[in-house]
Amino acid sequence: MNRTIFSFLGLGLIGGSIARALRNAYPECIIRAYDKGEETLELALSEGIADETFPVLDEASGTRLCQSGYLFLCAPVSHNNENLLRIRPYLHPDTVLTDVGSVKTGIHEQICRLGLGSSFIGGHPMAGSERIGFRNSRASLLENAYYILTPAEGVSEEKVDRYAALVRAMGAIPLRMDYRQHDYVTAAVSHLPHIVASSLVNLVRDSDSEDGIMKMIAAGGFKDITRIASSSTVMWQQICMTNSVNISDLLGQYIESLQAVRDGIDRLDSDQLYSFLDGARSYRESLSDASSGPIKKSYTVHVEIPDEAGSLAAVATLLALNQISIKNIGITHNRESQDGVLRIEFYTPNAIDQAVRLLENRGYTVFPE
Repeated sequence: MNRTIFSFLGLGLIGGSIARALRNAYPECIIRAYDKGEETLELALSEGIADETFPVLDEASGTRLCQSGYLFLCAPVSHNNENLLRIRPYLHPDTVLTDVGSVKTGIHEQICRLGLGSSFIGGHPMAGSERIGFRNSRASLLENAYYILTPAEGVSEEKVDRYAALVRAMGAIPLRMDYRQHDYVTAAVSHLPHIVASSLVNLVRDSDSEDGIMKMIAAGGFKDITRIASSSTVMWQQICMTNSVNISDLLGQYIESLQAVRDGIDRLDSDQLYSFLDGARSYRESLSDASSGPIKKSYTVHVEIPDEAGSLAAVATLLALNQISIKNIGITHNRESQDGVLRIEFYTPNAIDQAVRLLENRGYTVFPE
């Protein structure tokens, strides 16, 4: 496995994170990549992630990329089918062909039309970030995230098992399901929530006063439930277009549930409202804290600091001197649902554990988010 060749068509956030995770797991492997962005390819080479790169996809590069154990289709969903057609003549039957798209029906149908079922295992790492591009990729993005596998009907169990082992080596958790089930499940837990978050943001924007008072005090719960609205506009536009049937079906059900809640509020039906809110609370508390969604878990704490000059700088300096990297830091002005005036976000769970111990030892009061 050490000299296995991994090829990538597209080296953005997800493709780059997979490449980095593979480099960590198999330092002696060979990684080849095609991407339209020359800066991306230069960075991948300079950081030692890629061994060989190609700025164009033609016969020469296609042949080279297809001489691999695994070929990852990591371009935007709308481009994967096109790239698949271009590299099809050069594919070796032993190569495991996979993708990382969050919608699976289209690529599976294309694989079936092209007669490539014996080579294809659909893949969807349930991980992501508000930031995009190879520059923001990191191997830790996949850690403890579900990595859904949707094997084509003709692919061998041996290939599926090998791919699942590869996923585990990258630190992710393989989860196998039918591609049609995948698209319905992700529509419910990923795609619809993005539409809901975006609609809430737009509602506040359109309902705000001229002095922007809603925007000024929006924090706490509102920012938490709308965080995913900051993701790539183009990516989510493509997801909605390619998984439209499932999203529309679930959106219709959601609209009906909202109408029922509205009717209960209009009737001042306290029993219905209690049942609605308490049922949601109970189910929400049963959800796993595992970072397996399209937007990674936020590793955040709130810290009480005195209202005096240098307090924020003192905390930041203390963490920096102890080699604890801060992803984001700021003052929380709206504390309707949070304790602590200083909000600090970290990159990893280990960093947050170290920071809490350090801050508490120095006398700070720390509240987990």
